[in-house]
Amino acid sequence: MHDVHNGESARPRRAVFMVNPKARQGDSCVAAVRGVLERGGIEIDAAPLESAENLSDMIRRRAGTCDLVVIGGGDGTLNSAAKGLFDTGVPLGVIPLGTANDFARTLGIPADPVAAARLIVGGTPRLVDLGEVNGHPFLNVASIGFSADLARELSGAAKKKWGKLGYAITAARILLQSRLFTAYIEHDGTIETVRTLQASVGNGRHYGGGMTVAQDATADDGTLDFYSLEVDHWWKLLLLAPSLREGTQSRWNEVRAFRTTEVVIRTRRPRAVNTDGELTTWTPAHFTIRPAAIRVYAPATPPGRAFASSRRFSPRTS
Repeated sequence: MHDVHNGESARPRRAVFMVNPKARQGDSCVAAVRGVLERGGIEIDAAPLESAENLSDMIRRRAGTCDLVVIGGGDGTLNSAAKGLFDTGVPLGVIPLGTANDFARTLGIPADPVAAARLIVGGTPRLVDLGEVNGHPFLNVASIGFSADLARELSGAAKKKWGKLGYAITAARILLQSRLFTAYIEHDGTIETVRTLQASVGNGRHYGGGMTVAQDATADDGTLDFYSLEVDHWWKLLLLAPSLREGTQSRWNEVRAFRTTEVVIRTRRPRAVNTDGELTTWTPAHFTIRPAAIRVYAPATPPGRAFASSRRFSPRTS
């Protein structure tokens, strides 16, 4: 794609540049980001996201005429592009413009949009895993229970106006109303029956605007990290909060945690599944991992790698 002939310099890279107009950090920095990309030798083909065309369909349609896709938006926007990126193999450049930007944090992509653009100009794409539940891809975490209820209640308008404060206010209200539900967890030849507030399956490291799936989780370890919050009082979840942020929740007796490559969650009645902040499917939920599925411009050493040799916690048997 970038050959040099007869001493001539390689042709510019061509990028499809898509920005979510509803992203929390939208218009203010788009011109600066575009300037960095163009000065770095990237030819821009702007594609508006207001159209009714599915984002993954747009990527598939333009894959033959571009060298990379640059997306400005949050985790929901990136999630909607995941299938198209997987199908085409076109590398992704991320400009974090959302509320939480958990995928960018997982990969160590700078939070500053202009710095993220510089990384795309000078960086090299690396392979990243993709989680999947009932055929729907997810980059960060898929959850059933409390976080799905939160996703249903937290409107896009509230996220844009209040940011992370919107998460906290809505989460507190829903937490007071939440009740445990019965789930049947099938993995690695076993079936466990649990009463849980939330069951989560992580592909990456961060989710929910600051939570951590597991202390040593990365987005390229080829595995899924599961945990179930089996707390019977809301105040216990407050005690757990620091561990949920650090990714050390598996040390608590009220948390069932394990690492796997496939898990099925069944419930007595259908429950919504939250994938990267969007409700996309229902239980029964079949989770799998697609290792090294997409290419993303990101630093070579992701956060969490330093924990790769630390002790993992086995599934509880009680």
